[in-house]
Amino acid sequence: MNGLLEPGMLVRHPTRPDWGLGQVQSNINGKITVNFEHAGKVVIEGTAVDLQLEIDP
Repeated sequence: MNGLLEPGMLVRHPTRPDWGLGQVQSNINGKITVNFEHAGKVVIEGTAVDLQLEIDP
């Protein structure tokens, strides 16, 4: 799933609901940069965390 994420898509971290909704900034070579509401910009290793796509926030 993470391989399909593109900039602008909205996601949530499955084990960090306190981070809130995040917007994908980039997805390069499995490293996904997401700007979360309550955690700021975070770089996530796509092979370690399966981000959840938020279709209707």
